[in-house]
Amino acid sequence: MATLHRELDDVRSIELDNAFYVEDGTWIESLTVASNTEFDPETVLEDISGVSLFYGSEIPTASDELEIRRLAILANESYPYILSLILRQEAIPNRIVLQNGVFEVVATTRDWDQFRSMADEIQETLGEFELLSVTQNEEPGEPLDSGRLTEVLVSKLTDDQLAVLETAYTHGYFDVPREASETDLADELDVTQSTVNERLRTAERTLLELIYGPRE
Repeated sequence: MATLHRELDDVRSIELDNAFYVEDGTWIESLTVASNTEFDPETVLEDISGVSLFYGSEIPTASDELEIRRLAILANESYPYILSLILRQEAIPNRIVLQNGVFEVVATTRDWDQFRSMADEIQETLGEFELLSVTQNEEPGEPLDSGRLTEVLVSKLTDDQLAVLETAYTHGYFDVPREASETDLADELDVTQSTVNERLRTAERTLLELIYGPRE
């Protein structure tokens, strides 16, 4: 992931959706790559030693400035590999994302001692570890595969709904306090304010249905 991140010119994030160990340090990995510019995965990966492309597909987005691709690759991961460090401590990796050259990891451990053991090994092996938050939860969460949420969302939302959500997010509409109004979004999208309101509400309802199911 780190090598791929360096090879891409304008990458936003690389998320490890799933991984299966084969042998001798080789893994089959499913990645979601978000980039600000178009890229050819075959061209990029052929310059990376020990990596070959199995399959690649583009996830449609509403923005011309964002390209998202799902890649299935065969990769020889040299030690230390962030996923193997987590698994060695018998923790559950819930999410692994590489952004701005930094790995952001969500993992579930049985207790604080197991967490400290994992954190210590990461610190000792990679040289740096920063704890952002800790949550006590009876449910461990799903192991990896959270990147499929993007694929589900773009298949459930229309292009207009995706466009208004992305515009609202990038312009700070969802911030507290808000940095943009529906009027600002309407001007940006060249539609009426009522249209922005309708698309936002419809998109938000669709997202809530994905989480909670259809309302009775």
